[in-house]
Amino acid sequence: MASKPHLEFERDMVELQEQIERLLALAEKRGIDVSGELGELRTKLARLRADTFQNLSPLEQVQVARHPMRPYTHDYLVRAFTDWIELHGDRSYRDDAAIVGGWARLDANPVMVVGHQKGRDMKENLHRNFGMPHPEGYRKALRLMRMAEKFGRPVITLIDTPGAYPGIGAEKRGQAEAIAMNLREMARLRVPIVSVVIGEGGSGGALALGVADRILMMEHSVYSVISPEGCAAILWRSAENRGEAAKALKLTSTDLLGLGVADEVVPEPAGGAHTDWDAAAEALGSVLARHVAELRGMDAQERREARWRKFEAIGAWRESES
Repeated sequence: MASKPHLEFERDMVELQEQIERLLALAEKRGIDVSGELGELRTKLARLRADTFQNLSPLEQVQVARHPMRPYTHDYLVRAFTDWIELHGDRSYRDDAAIVGGWARLDANPVMVVGHQKGRDMKENLHRNFGMPHPEGYRKALRLMRMAEKFGRPVITLIDTPGAYPGIGAEKRGQAEAIAMNLREMARLRVPIVSVVIGEGGSGGALALGVADRILMMEHSVYSVISPEGCAAILWRSAENRGEAAKALKLTSTDLLGLGVADEVVPEPAGGAHTDWDAAAEALGSVLARHVAELRGMDAQERREARWRKFEAIGAWRESES
């Protein structure tokens, strides 16, 4: 039986899980009682998972955020939401599959959901452009958010991208302008907006869906202005320093909660969201419903002004007299 993709530091956990599966198969085949041995192995596995994932380095957090089996936007849509109806196209150029969006219900209430979408295999990744949107993807997202405002429905965005696609064609079609337009218009929307970093939030490609009243982060997601590899290449001219870069970037959910960028961290199942998609979706759905309900109870202008104050308070700067 082929094993699922795993990270290097997950090797011991994968081996323990395989031992459990072999023991279960043997018990079923021979009709023997292995409950005692199973209990010991499962306890050992749970302890190992807890110890490992409570002590991840920033670079290991990045690896978990990029895990090939981590749930993507579509996986949350079919678990945390109901009545999903996808909408396509930017009404100008084409439909960008790197961003998906449409109507859904959260806790029986209609919402507009927009999110980055990666692929599971090479064919789908080529179709989704590895989750890196073109400008038409951001224009589609803005079209759907404006539609949500027209009907007075909250907007939920799910962020999971290494960044906007930097290709020549994308630049010619106005990549920077499309991102800038989203930043401006999301700041102006009068409906509630909740953004969740579900995996990897990279640079302006992530921020274009991230100007929100509330910014949530899944426990093992990351959010930064540049990837650790890109930062290391600029500062040290070598990707070998990516571990040092990841630490300096303060990109983990714990870091960003402490800095006031994230408003809440959504706990993941032991071992990460990739170990139990249903549990991860249940936790996310519950937190989303609470934040949307709180925001809907606010006056629209009060909500917008609070959104502006939130982003004005992020970061620090000094004015020079010269």
